[in-house]
Amino acid sequence: MDDISHRMDQLPITAFHRIAIWALAFAYFFELADLNTFAYAAPAIIGSWHIPVSDVALITSTSFGGMFIGGTFGGVLAHRLGRKPAFILSIVVYTFFSLLNAASWDVMSLAVFRFLTGIGLSGMTVIANVYVSEFFPARLRGKYMSLIFTLGLIGIPATAWVARFVVPIAPWAWRLVFVWGSLGLLAIPFALKLMESPRWLLAKGRTDEARKVLEKLEQAAGINAVGSVSLGTPVMPQSTFGEMFSGAYRRKTIGLSLIWVFQTLGFYGFVAWVPTLLVQHGFTITKSLEYSSLIAICNPLGAWLGTFIIERFERKWIVAVDAVVIAVAGVAYGLAPSAIFIVIFGALVIIAIQLMNATLYIYTPESYPTHLRSAGAGFCYGLGRLTNVIGPFIVSMLYVNAGYLSVFAYISACWLIVSAVVAAIGPRTTGRSLELVNITEPSLIQKGVQS
Repeated sequence: MDDISHRMDQLPITAFHRIAIWALAFAYFFELADLNTFAYAAPAIIGSWHIPVSDVALITSTSFGGMFIGGTFGGVLAHRLGRKPAFILSIVVYTFFSLLNAASWDVMSLAVFRFLTGIGLSGMTVIANVYVSEFFPARLRGKYMSLIFTLGLIGIPATAWVARFVVPIAPWAWRLVFVWGSLGLLAIPFALKLMESPRWLLAKGRTDEARKVLEKLEQAAGINAVGSVSLGTPVMPQSTFGEMFSGAYRRKTIGLSLIWVFQTLGFYGFVAWVPTLLVQHGFTITKSLEYSSLIAICNPLGAWLGTFIIERFERKWIVAVDAVVIAVAGVAYGLAPSAIFIVIFGALVIIAIQLMNATLYIYTPESYPTHLRSAGAGFCYGLGRLTNVIGPFIVSMLYVNAGYLSVFAYISACWLIVSAVVAAIGPRTTGRSLELVNITEPSLIQKGVQS
């Protein structure tokens, strides 16, 4: 695979890369919009259905159960069917069931529909991240992951403001927020224009197809290739979950799994609960959504910041330092004495969180070889989502028994664990070819470093 990998990494950004940027960004926009629909609809649902906060925790938890399935098996599906068809299928799943969310009639029906929506949401995220890591050159993949994520993150403030103006219209108007989330179906025409990953094609032994894709990319870049992909390139082995926990991959899988577990608990402990906690803390639903909407505007800024620094510094250290910033800002948010400080510290938390997400989205798949990339990234990402099945109940229990501030202390502790784990055992990936990152023989590692 050396020839095709080298040639992929030497490419400039072509028209095909730009198509991928917009296709993935469009899908991310509505994926992230849909991911946040329940957080913004929850306060109104509580009032409309007269349900306790614990029911919000139940619905949120079921959605994360779906995300575990989507992340884990979406990665496996992408390995078997290809990155492109699996990506399109995941979009269809999450948009269809998001629309059904709007028709839910009680807590259990909404919980079931959020579970099914979560399968598509998580599958799409994992597959898109893997696609970026394989399709973009090594020196630029982090930058363009951040750019794509920045464009997609506009979906969060857009959803917040849609909710801000739609939800107060009528007791039933929260349903329109889910209709908004289902518009991700509009991303499919863009997704159909994507090229399949040459790395995946070669790993499957489809060498002629891999060569054709690469030649199209080189022609678009104005490059006359002097080499060719060897028809004798061996087919990569099938991925197995057992392999992720053996040999050189055990350390990576354990480390990345821990990072995603505590990242997810910390991230959703803040993002999914802020509107509801503000209402429970004495603010009106309108004010809660207003503050949440102001904070949400800052979502794209964190990923946009990543476009400037993600290729300048080692990614593991970006994650480690950023996690500490989130922990400190999270405590400050909980202690904020007035609305202005709630918005300021909330904005800082969100900016740092989305820088973290942009970094982890590329850092995780690039840490695995092609035959394990989608399955490995999907498992780690999915495990984080599965753990958060209990996350909402932890937040609910802390709030009821220990008060408002205890929730933010818990969130900060999660981020400090992320920092410690990635600093201790996170691999180095910035600027390295995917193949060099995943060399396992010591002699080959030394040779790769010297070259």
